[in-house]
Amino acid sequence: MSSISATDSLFFERAGLDRDRVQRLVDGTLQGADDGELFLEYRQSEAVAFDDGRVKSASYDTSQGFGLRSVSGEAAGYAHSTELSEDAIKRAGETVRAVHAGRSGTMAEAPIGTNRLLYSDDNPLSAVPFERKVKLLSDIDAYARAKDPRVKQVSASLSGSWQAVRILRPDGHTVADIRPLVRLNVHVVCGEGDRMESGNHGCGGRTGYDLYLQPETWQAAVDDALRQALVNLESIDAPAGGMPVVLGPGWPGILLHEAIGHGLEGDFNRKKTSAFAGLLGERVAAPGVTVVDDGTIQDRRGSLTVDDEGTPSQRTVLIEDGKLVGYMQDRQNARLMGVQPTGNGRRESYAHIPMPRMTNTVMMNGDKDPGEIVSSVKRGLYAVSFGGGQVDITSGKFVFSCTEAYMIEDGKVGAPVKGATLIGNGPDVLTKVSMVGNDMELDTGIGTCGKEGQGVPVGVGQPTLKVDEITVGGTAA
Repeated sequence: MSSISATDSLFFERAGLDRDRVQRLVDGTLQGADDGELFLEYRQSEAVAFDDGRVKSASYDTSQGFGLRSVSGEAAGYAHSTELSEDAIKRAGETVRAVHAGRSGTMAEAPIGTNRLLYSDDNPLSAVPFERKVKLLSDIDAYARAKDPRVKQVSASLSGSWQAVRILRPDGHTVADIRPLVRLNVHVVCGEGDRMESGNHGCGGRTGYDLYLQPETWQAAVDDALRQALVNLESIDAPAGGMPVVLGPGWPGILLHEAIGHGLEGDFNRKKTSAFAGLLGERVAAPGVTVVDDGTIQDRRGSLTVDDEGTPSQRTVLIEDGKLVGYMQDRQNARLMGVQPTGNGRRESYAHIPMPRMTNTVMMNGDKDPGEIVSSVKRGLYAVSFGGGQVDITSGKFVFSCTEAYMIEDGKVGAPVKGATLIGNGPDVLTKVSMVGNDMELDTGIGTCGKEGQGVPVGVGQPTLKVDEITVGGTAA
């Protein structure tokens, strides 16, 4: 069944909406606006958590609703409701029409469509019985505890969602997308004497549960979480001060996402509140640094067949060989900046207005062997994994905590360290990248990005990188 047929069934047959009357409501509401759409959403979601040998929580939710948007210049009117009815859409139209009342805007052209599909439309929630999901988490618990007597606590969770969206424009253009999303997470706490340390591993994507039910997948997740916990049991206090930092491949790209990626979103640059505003065509990073946002990677957590405005996602080059060449754009900011949208208009749900957001943000490969990068450091830090972080978009300043990191001494990876934080400025760090590895990896599928109160799934990736100096906040006296 096509996405259009499936959403016809969900929104027009099941909900009792008449497609022609709804289209006329959209046409009438948005007459005179510059842009806008009706966004229909139906979502099923579930989560099962297992802790201390038993099911800790289990939830299942079904939600539906619509959001109606009118865009006029820099202003946008938005109304949403959980009630899928023509009366509710009409009432919403009376609200958003105020944004363009008395104006005679020219409706922006509809996005150019594509037949490309980046993921299956199968519903992962109904494909696997609840008992099988619980057994998976129980098997994870038993496997982890049998691996090492130092394991004191095991927590595991499995979650999934199935989201169907339909977007109707006043020009009659309509597009639909059906998006599966699953995630498995494992948390292990190990203890030795009076000391307790933990490790985590998560994985997921726009697939069904089948991959994560396979022993080779979930056992690898447990093995990695346990490895991290045992490494952290041996960790020493992190040093403090400015030093070279080698960032490992894959998930450390979250630093790139936060410290640099947000600053390359169109709205911040149109409003000139980004540290990168007005710098198109100029060198903003060291030679050899190329950064892309790619929403077209098959089955990836951050990928989208179309964004939440109906624009097909694409691979957008942001920084090429150190020069800033593009921003991520939704439709409104692209029009105001005189450029084309890039398929980055995203929203958390029907209750949220779309804005420019990242999909999968990746630094591309260089030509250095990772071993050569590490051996070039006399004394520094090797950061393998990160936890939370904060960034100021205007200044580019960031603070990130390392959940797995090691000292580098005389070109060799040494003792693991705890309590390390990286403190710096995103644009400044880009200029201090001196070596880019040839081992680019994508993260395992766990990222969620927050912006203005909205969370959306994203991906990151990068090869091993050497940054000549970052301030490390440590715990060593």
